[in-house]
Amino acid sequence: MTPDEFRQHGHQVVDWIADYYEQLETFPVLSQSAPGSIRAALPAAPPEQGEPFDAVLRDLDDVIMPGITHWQHPSFFAYFPANASGPAILGDLLASGLGVQGMLWATSPAATELETHVMEWLRELQVQVSAELERRQARRRKHATHPYPVGIPTPRAQISETSEPASRRRALGVELAAPKSGEGAMESKHMTRKPDQFGVAQRGAFELP
Repeated sequence: MTPDEFRQHGHQVVDWIADYYEQLETFPVLSQSAPGSIRAALPAAPPEQGEPFDAVLRDLDDVIMPGITHWQHPSFFAYFPANASGPAILGDLLASGLGVQGMLWATSPAATELETHVMEWLRELQVQVSAELERRQARRRKHATHPYPVGIPTPRAQISETSEPASRRRALGVELAAPKSGEGAMESKHMTRKPDQFGVAQRGAFELP
């Protein structure tokens, strides 16, 4: 492929990708092809001659696209996020064009130093986010109050004398606490359970009809 051919076909590929993103929502999210249908549409033996690039794009539309689960579809929520973007696609194209191997600084100083610098950016952003989260947690702890202050019975403990018949309460091992002096007859009395009657009777208390 000559540079002029690469330029021509490169424009075709970019146009194809742009068209794909424009009509992405019209595709079903999950591939509708049956198992083995893609292989059945491929040549049985390796081709001896290459195809024209237009034929490659036709195969992409006719053979490959029916077997694609569209991870970039706005309704795709499976597995994990794997969304691409226009800038990322162009960046991949440039990286593929350069084809560098960043094994050592000497094999590609620009790749090594760029990666190191971007990782430092990422570390700085993580530190900033962590510090902000710590500040928010400290503010929440400062203003947090217990919903039921010490000494005030919780709603679960405030069982009225009239909530269950006396015979039923006795069967569950529950006895009424004696009212304090001065309390009116109509005031509710807290119910207490004998320490030795936790267990089956306690579980039955949560199964009242």
